[in-house]
Amino acid sequence: MKNLMSGNEAAARGAYEAGVKVCAAYPGTPSTEIFENLPQYKDALYCEWAPNEKVAAEVAYGASMAGVRSLCAMKHVGLNVAADPVFTAAYNGVGKGYVVVSADDPSMHSSQNEQDNRHYAKAAKIAMVEPSDSQECLDFMKAAYEISEQFNIPVLFRSTTRVCHSKSLVELGERHEQDFPEYKRDPRHRVCVPAFAYMNHPEVEERLRKLEEYGNTCSLNKVEMNGTKVGVVTASIAYQHAKEAFPEDTSFLKLGLTNPLPMKLIKDFASKVDKLYVIEELDPFMEEQMKAAGIECEGKNLTGLLYELNPQLVAERVFGKKPVTVDVGVKAVSRPPALCPGCPHRGFFYTIGKNKNYVVCGDIGCYTLGASAPLNAMDTSVCMGGGFSVAMGMAKAFEAAGVTDKTVFGVVGDSTFFHSGMTGAVDIAYNRGKVIPVVLDNSITGMTGHQDNPGSGETLMGDMVPGIKIEEVLKAYGYKNIYIADPQDLKAMQQAVNDAVASTEPAAIISRRPCIMIKKIKHDIGLCVVDQDKCIGCKSCLRVGCPAVFMKNGKSSIDKNLCVGCTVCAQVCPKGAITRREK
Repeated sequence: MKNLMSGNEAAARGAYEAGVKVCAAYPGTPSTEIFENLPQYKDALYCEWAPNEKVAAEVAYGASMAGVRSLCAMKHVGLNVAADPVFTAAYNGVGKGYVVVSADDPSMHSSQNEQDNRHYAKAAKIAMVEPSDSQECLDFMKAAYEISEQFNIPVLFRSTTRVCHSKSLVELGERHEQDFPEYKRDPRHRVCVPAFAYMNHPEVEERLRKLEEYGNTCSLNKVEMNGTKVGVVTASIAYQHAKEAFPEDTSFLKLGLTNPLPMKLIKDFASKVDKLYVIEELDPFMEEQMKAAGIECEGKNLTGLLYELNPQLVAERVFGKKPVTVDVGVKAVSRPPALCPGCPHRGFFYTIGKNKNYVVCGDIGCYTLGASAPLNAMDTSVCMGGGFSVAMGMAKAFEAAGVTDKTVFGVVGDSTFFHSGMTGAVDIAYNRGKVIPVVLDNSITGMTGHQDNPGSGETLMGDMVPGIKIEEVLKAYGYKNIYIADPQDLKAMQQAVNDAVASTEPAAIISRRPCIMIKKIKHDIGLCVVDQDKCIGCKSCLRVGCPAVFMKNGKSSIDKNLCVGCTVCAQVCPKGAITRREK
């Protein structure tokens, strides 16, 4: 039976068919849908949203050592968080198959960088497979477990945004249950003390040598001979682009097992063509290794180091073939992302942004948009959990420099608090940082599509559990005064900020209101309307940055199709021209 599936859906199906038993992940675009598609198989496997990627990698690795096939998944920057256990797992080896999904994001569609995580496989000395379409996402996932067990090695399953989200036909198979071996203690390969690691390193190198030999003949690496003039070595989505851009008589070496590279196979392919290209996105990962092995080729000097490729770009950059375009005579209006109408974060950022002596260190989430105009209420955003830690550094710097007119706030979301914000909160409390930590609790992991977190009260398996109370955690850390406010009540929000700033004891703020987009919550939806006679056109309502509010004929107007009646705009109107009514 064939189904139309995205790469992420197919990867989930591949894990199911491979007999995987334990799965853990932290949501992150473009990887999220893999785990959103696993609960349908919950009769056969266990899956969870872990607090962060490191925990996910460790949970999955523990399951592997206990004797079942396991999976963890994350976006590319998540592997930075999970690198510690993944690198160590390479030295220890695996029990049953252990696969780590890294979903890379060329062109940074939803990311703060476009790092090329293929380098992680080489640095960690682990195997890597790269699918190029949905069928391969399913097939390569199953193959990854066979490789992991055959060579006693973790496997990095590296995909990209286009592979994750593009759809193609997939032939489904049946699940193959795996034997559960008797558990036996093995400190040599499970306890990573230096003496054991010293002895294990030669085994790592031997595994890679055998893997390279395997790659020269394995079915994941395929030669497509169509002629001898031009050959292309490629992998992942770049294969699809190159197939469209190069002439029909071009020969291809499509690599699916890309670490270690099968140099014997590549040299043999290179000897059969007059001109050899390497087509790959981002870094010259394959090209540099091939040139180091004495293989003449070119690639990045033509295709470039930045952003994702497509067939038109490959054709233009390699052959100078300009794409055919049609001038439709209409220029698209630039529409930067904005907080949704009714977003609870808006009230907090409007409040905090009014004081120019406040320094606000933000984080990764929907609330990063607090940095955008007209709110302009965020000074930094670095990484998950950095909202607290970066704030600590800035506060200590101001203190060392004798700066006394700045108040530093560290801001994270509820999911980010559990991900990596708690350690920063501990640092502030323990090292007496002059920082006010703020948790924007909207009851969900909003940015990646509403996945639950430890504070939500529900697991990925659908079980209802007690949600962890953020205020209780902060209290345990030593924050004496914790101010909780509804951010859509601007007076209450302002009071909470004022009280935290005035506090002589360690203080924290929780801005708490559920995301307006949570479907399982019955929201009080209304509509704000403008009395045109009262409106003086002062534009105060525009300063809250709500997409529903706009100016027309010099007066404020509200789009009834967007407004949810949160009343933040009404609260800032100096003339009382905006009121709320039921929708």
